[in-house]
Amino acid sequence: MLGSHLKIAWRHSWRNFWKDRSFSFLNLLGLSTGLACALLIYLWANDEWQVDRFNANDDRLFQVMQNAPVPDGIATVERTPGLLAATLKQELPEVEYAVPVIPVSWFDKEGVLSVGDSHLEARAEFAGRDYFHVFSYHLIAGNPDQVLADKHSVVLSEELALKLFHTTDIVGRSIHWDQKDYTGDYIVSGVTAGPPSNATDQFDLVLSYDLFLEKNQKLERWDYNDPSTVVLLRKGADARAFNIKITDWVKNRQTGSGETLFAQRYSDRYLHNHYENGAPSGGRIGYVRLFSLIALIILAIACINFMNLSTARAAGQMKETGIKKVMGASRGSLILQYLGASLLMAFLSLLIAVLLAWALLAPFNQLTGKHLSLAPDLRLLLWATGVTLFTGILAGSYPALYLSGFKPVTVLKGRMLHSPGELSIRKGLVVFQFTLSVIFILAIVVVHSQIHFIQTQNLGYNRDHVLYFEKGGLLSENKEDYLPGGKYETDLQTFLQAVRQTPGVVNAANFRHNITNRNGGTYDISWPGKDPDTRIDFTDIAVGYDFIETLGIRLLAGRSFSRAYGSEKKTVIFNEAAIQVMGIKDPVGKFVHLWGEDRQIIGVVKNFYFQSMHENLKPCFFDFSFNQRASKIAVRIRAGQEKETIERLGRLYAAFHPGFVFEYRFLDADYQELYASERRVGWLSGCFAVLAIVISCLGLFGLAAFTAQKRQAEIGIRKVLGATVGQLLLLLSRDYIRLVGLAILIAAPLAYYGTHQWLTGFAYRATIPWWLFALVPVAVIGIAVVTVSSQSVKAALRNPVESLRGE
Repeated sequence: MLGSHLKIAWRHSWRNFWKDRSFSFLNLLGLSTGLACALLIYLWANDEWQVDRFNANDDRLFQVMQNAPVPDGIATVERTPGLLAATLKQELPEVEYAVPVIPVSWFDKEGVLSVGDSHLEARAEFAGRDYFHVFSYHLIAGNPDQVLADKHSVVLSEELALKLFHTTDIVGRSIHWDQKDYTGDYIVSGVTAGPPSNATDQFDLVLSYDLFLEKNQKLERWDYNDPSTVVLLRKGADARAFNIKITDWVKNRQTGSGETLFAQRYSDRYLHNHYENGAPSGGRIGYVRLFSLIALIILAIACINFMNLSTARAAGQMKETGIKKVMGASRGSLILQYLGASLLMAFLSLLIAVLLAWALLAPFNQLTGKHLSLAPDLRLLLWATGVTLFTGILAGSYPALYLSGFKPVTVLKGRMLHSPGELSIRKGLVVFQFTLSVIFILAIVVVHSQIHFIQTQNLGYNRDHVLYFEKGGLLSENKEDYLPGGKYETDLQTFLQAVRQTPGVVNAANFRHNITNRNGGTYDISWPGKDPDTRIDFTDIAVGYDFIETLGIRLLAGRSFSRAYGSEKKTVIFNEAAIQVMGIKDPVGKFVHLWGEDRQIIGVVKNFYFQSMHENLKPCFFDFSFNQRASKIAVRIRAGQEKETIERLGRLYAAFHPGFVFEYRFLDADYQELYASERRVGWLSGCFAVLAIVISCLGLFGLAAFTAQKRQAEIGIRKVLGATVGQLLLLLSRDYIRLVGLAILIAAPLAYYGTHQWLTGFAYRATIPWWLFALVPVAVIGIAVVTVSSQSVKAALRNPVESLRGE
């Protein structure tokens, strides 16, 4: 019985689909587009949610964060005292393991791993002995209890082992590691499969934290921070009680310290990476929630559109329903027929949506910077099936329950009445659709305005035509080579001089830190008159001669670092913000106490952006450095000569560093990456806004078609009585224009509130011109007028005789 009803539903659907192909195509297009958007967003959001959730003991794995009072609030950082992990493990019974980790990001450059004549750049991190008990990094070779027990042992990733040795059976083999103070020979103690793609920490090799501690003995004091501290609590341990215990852990061990600690679930640190007043308060989770909401909104608009169009089509099937009832069709059979037809259309839309999502996956991956795939996923299948069932049943409920309940004679005589509530629901759905669409469009205007502001803002330096690269080459194991006047300094000066003499190079200088997103720093600085109880964090940037000139940073007072004065290790240059917070008048020539020694202030530079515009400008200083710790080379290239100059630099690099690859980056590219998330939000939201308005217009189209069909007899009578096409057009269109106007009135304050909240995440914000907000409603109304007019003109031009006959 059910099979026969399904066959009838299929024939009924196919006949109606082919009878009104354009209408059916629009109906399928609207729902399938909405479902495809929701599928893509689900894939993206699920991928974001899975980051760092690969650990088997994810629910017991925590990272200890440190809060420090600063003049403008509380600073939350991942770096903790070097002794913290060991004392937590020793003194707290609920801690099963605690490991210190010096992440890859701690180093300014990658090291070089050598085996014979093979040299590979690689990313290293230092970790405590229990590292492979805490994290679920599979060991292909080696014992997790022993691989990091020796200071000169090293664990290689499987990929790196295969590149160097062409096998993973390498335990006991020797390698040479070349990176700053840690240069030397190491014994391979293990091989790991390495971190999965959804891990935030991507490394190529792991070294012993005991070696790092030996080279940095200051970490044996509680007032020095460097490693991240990760703890694995025992089963059944209370995370809240653990947090209470560690809050004053540093205070109790360091006199006068204002630092406090708290533990954050390790897998939460990626999405919840923004902190206010010492507690997590959002971060990337905001984008996950935003796009999840966008997916629901797009899907809701598409479903509403599908229901509106399905209902409009059902209105044209009233006589067909009446004839079927006269011929003996029961109400139950009609309900199954209409619901079946609606569900078939809905599942056909789902099939098209999957094909659309598959076709759009490559450009979507490029836009989001991910590697998503439409792999089988039970949750996704259940979700998609549930949404499709719900939409199909809801859309088919009107013809199934409403039309099937009328008496045949009423339908065949054309005496069908429509309740005010029914029409109000239709109009309310249209208002809802356009409200969401207008919010989208207004939000896009604000996002793009802010991004344009960021890209055109004066940064305080000229980032155009500036590239940088690592000096490279093997380092010396002789510490004397790095002293002033040593071999390394001589080599660096020789190389820099050759770079400056390269045709097409305007200037060049060495430096150490990230210029576009420098987050490190120090508070180990004092000056006459400083309040000893106040902690002020300064950002330090290590640079050599000509760096200020190469980047075009403006000097307000004093001088830059100069060869005429010899070594500048006892000098320092501050920015305006630093001088202001220190309260020093006429600073040039005065002294500060920095890192245990007196430094003379020789200059003050104008404020420049060395972090993203999400942050306020902070105090910073330039520290002179001309050794291995400042081995990056910044080069300003003459405009228009980029290609040939880069080729010359590549040949020069190869001559000085045989066997090493010349890899460079442009400073402008680094700056753009700071706002990659914002640009992706802008582009994706723009695409979704266009889809939302298109789908909403399809719904408006359906409502206009439904109304025109319902009022065709009235239109015929009015034409017979002399009504013009313009008058009829106004009659049929004005209600919809009012609906769209109402949607704009509702959307405007909601969009203003939402965009204002988003802009508060930036310390420096664009001013949005008023006319942009005025232009959006005008554009939306224009789109609505065109959409409605397409049906209204058709109805107004129809022969009145045909209208009165009901043909």
